[in-house]
Amino acid sequence: MTVSYNLIPIFTFLMGLCVGSFLNVCIFRIPDSKSIVHPPSACPGCGAQIRFYDNIPVFSYIFLGGKCRNCKMPISIRYPLVELLTGLLALAVYAKFGLTLETLVYFVFVAVLLTISFIDIDHKIIPDLISLPGIPIFFLASLAVPSVTVIDSAIGIAAGGGILYAVAFAWSHLKKIEAMGMGDVKLLAMIGALIGWQGVLFTIFVSSATGTIVGLPFMLIKKGNLKMEIPYGPFISIGAVAYIFFGQYVIDWYFSICSY
Repeated sequence: MTVSYNLIPIFTFLMGLCVGSFLNVCIFRIPDSKSIVHPPSACPGCGAQIRFYDNIPVFSYIFLGGKCRNCKMPISIRYPLVELLTGLLALAVYAKFGLTLETLVYFVFVAVLLTISFIDIDHKIIPDLISLPGIPIFFLASLAVPSVTVIDSAIGIAAGGGILYAVAFAWSHLKKIEAMGMGDVKLLAMIGALIGWQGVLFTIFVSSATGTIVGLPFMLIKKGNLKMEIPYGPFISIGAVAYIFFGQYVIDWYFSICSY
């Protein structure tokens, strides 16, 4: 039994790699409204169907030297990076929450956020196909999260969508430019459905901080061009994932300081 239990982290990591391979398909196909199950994966250069033994997460990329077996077209290193990141996130969620239903819920959640982030980076969009169904799905999934009540989840949806919408509305009227897309609003509502209103506030703070740190240098390079498009979805996702792992510690630390 002990040996079998010790194998769970390895299995979790390998499962995460496989899920990451599927996420690559979603990232590539969803923006073009293509099926994520058919046809099978193929090389975008020569169109040759990828053999099963050439589709092993991370390892196939290494064995093939980062090139298609048929046409030798370079394969983007982002594919194995997404797979590796998904595997590490699966392992991190398991390490924090153990072998529980909560682990499964949070892993699906971070996998969805990872997919959304890379789609937003590539296309500057957050697909409604993911975020809108995600709101009721993660609202129901929050029942498996002991730290979030139904009321917390409901307020999280309202606060997540409402706060960003208010900011976007005010900014667009004051500056006469679009501050963020409605996709960000729907994304934060989806996030609020699972991690509640406290998670939403934490996510907004972290996403604003990280977005400023990353975006400011680009704005300086562009000489303060506020119309430069920087996808905000990845920063929102970073904030939500950070809350899952560190949110409660940060909140407790903050209130302990305020109590002095």
